[in-house]
Amino acid sequence: MNTASDSASEAARPGGAAESAEAGGPMIKITVSHGPSHHELHLPPQSTFGDIKKLLVHKTGLEPEEQRLFFRGIEKDDKENLHLGGVKDKSKLLLLEGNTSKERKLEETRKLNEMIKASEAISRVKAEVDKLSDRVTALEGAINAGNEASEKEFLELSELLMSQLLKLDGIEAEGEARLQRKAEVRRVQNIVDAIDSLKARNSNPFIDKGNAVTVTTQWEAFDSGTESSKDTSTTLSSTKITEDWERFD
Repeated sequence: MNTASDSASEAARPGGAAESAEAGGPMIKITVSHGPSHHELHLPPQSTFGDIKKLLVHKTGLEPEEQRLFFRGIEKDDKENLHLGGVKDKSKLLLLEGNTSKERKLEETRKLNEMIKASEAISRVKAEVDKLSDRVTALEGAINAGNEASEKEFLELSELLMSQLLKLDGIEAEGEARLQRKAEVRRVQNIVDAIDSLKARNSNPFIDKGNAVTVTTQWEAFDSGTESSKDTSTTLSSTKITEDWERFD
């Protein structure tokens, strides 16, 4: 016949509680209250409070280190055995979330809110860039038709695109939002390259149209990583834009 001391030694061994259950030993039912929820557990009396925490992981979503177990108003140590701590069949325990859990949830919420905020800001920039991209496409069509565009149009488009790059630079982004921002920066850079090419063709209509850069509003297409070729003849304004955007990479 096992004594209480023998039972404690058995439970203290790694896997002792599990082996006792497999061997068909006595089981006790305990109820763990967690907020409005109540969880019923069946386990050997030689189990530890740490064993209870492990069983509660899939029920509460809290890792063992994020749980605090109380019995009769006293927080229990993970290594303490249930029967030695006074826990019997139909005993009730209280589970509270530790500060680590609360801090983790607050941090996750903060990061989620920041990602949403960044994505919304990037979407607003994207909408503006879509409009500018449409203007460049229309400009390209006019030049292809043999019409000459004004220098003012090229300058205005370049300045507006530079403004959108600055907005993107001011957006704090992590994770998926960071990838979205990087893709949008690449798209703006490609559109500016297209403007440089169109400007060169506008001043010299005999340049081969096959070398023209086609603008697209489908910014995902720019993920191929290929770089648009630039005409060696660039104005001071376009050179400034190139120097400013390099820091975005």
